[in-house]
Amino acid sequence: MTLISRMARIAPVSVALMIAATSVSAQKKYDIGATDAEIKIGNIMPYSGAASAGGAIGRAEAAYFAMINGAGGIGGRKIDFITYDDAYSPPKVVEQARKLVEGDEVLFMFSPFGTPSNSAIQKYLNAKKVPQLFVFSGASRFAAPEKFPWTMMGWLPTYRLEASIHAKYLLKEKPQAKIGVLYQNDDGGKDYLKGLKEALGDKASSMIVAEESFDVAEPTIDTHIAKLKASGADTLIDLASPKFAAQAIKRVAAFDWRPLHIVASFSRSLGGVVKPAGLDNAQGIISATIAKDPEDRRWDNDPGMNAYNEFLTKAFPEGDRRDSNSLIGYGLAQMIIQVLKQCGDDLTRENVMKQATNLKDFRSEVLLPGIKMNTSPTNYTPVSQMQMTRLNGAGWEPVGDVISGDVR
Repeated sequence: MTLISRMARIAPVSVALMIAATSVSAQKKYDIGATDAEIKIGNIMPYSGAASAGGAIGRAEAAYFAMINGAGGIGGRKIDFITYDDAYSPPKVVEQARKLVEGDEVLFMFSPFGTPSNSAIQKYLNAKKVPQLFVFSGASRFAAPEKFPWTMMGWLPTYRLEASIHAKYLLKEKPQAKIGVLYQNDDGGKDYLKGLKEALGDKASSMIVAEESFDVAEPTIDTHIAKLKASGADTLIDLASPKFAAQAIKRVAAFDWRPLHIVASFSRSLGGVVKPAGLDNAQGIISATIAKDPEDRRWDNDPGMNAYNEFLTKAFPEGDRRDSNSLIGYGLAQMIIQVLKQCGDDLTRENVMKQATNLKDFRSEVLLPGIKMNTSPTNYTPVSQMQMTRLNGAGWEPVGDVISGDVR
């Protein structure tokens, strides 16, 4: 047999193998919750209860996904966004998570709200190997890939990182501050307090003069505010969920107490916190953020904010433009859309997790200039920078430069 004839015989086999290999590499891969037609995403929000202001995040996400579906979906697949109310109750969230995973058969969980709720379902979701993506909490337990590889954070920094940013601000601007700390009695609140003490270093014992923790079942936090005022604190760090943050702002004003009042980033919403507390009562409060403020006139002609305003007008008219939770929901939805685009036709839970942990310089245009989000298989905290802001009039104004925090 000549060389030519041997090659003629081999060539068709090689071509066939190449075609087969191409077919395999292009083959679509699905887990439960994904098909050629749809992608099922699970979500749990406090649409009622003590943290109901956070429900605006879920409503904005639902509106964004509906807009995406109206434009053809992702790779021709429509998003089926299944969102349930847990009333900010850990027993209820466990019931809803099981319903989503075992009943609705979602591909993954996206942006479930709150430290207590996410803590209650974290072990269950990791045991089931269901991605628990971009949780709305700053507790460091949600950024621990060595222990919980299927859980990662989203648009909140870790509480310890935010604490380090607050500490850096105080050490520069008010180094003799007498600090009173109000925090929720859960993993998140304890994380923050630990991070604050670490960041203040040797000055922690002299600067922190009082600590008050509260439980979400308490009807008010009036007695805690009274104790903090009585401590002689001239600086109040307020790590409370929106309902209690609004109460704190009102009570501080009622007591005619005038501390430097620092509010947690997740409770800086104009619509969800400042308005209920009273705009006059809230003047001068300080808070850190990663996102543009819709009420800030600096962004009147900003393309990113113009796109957001168009979204509110056309897709989410019931959304409050002043509510930062609506903007957060919009940004989180853009973030998960980027993950799904990176997944392509490999819509397995393993690949969803792989792509979520491989975001490179992700930017929603509602983020402040210069802020980018990056993740990796060993970095489950997308946020590492924040900007301090002060409430002035009806909006927030920047204070100083963007600050990088200590990622832990």
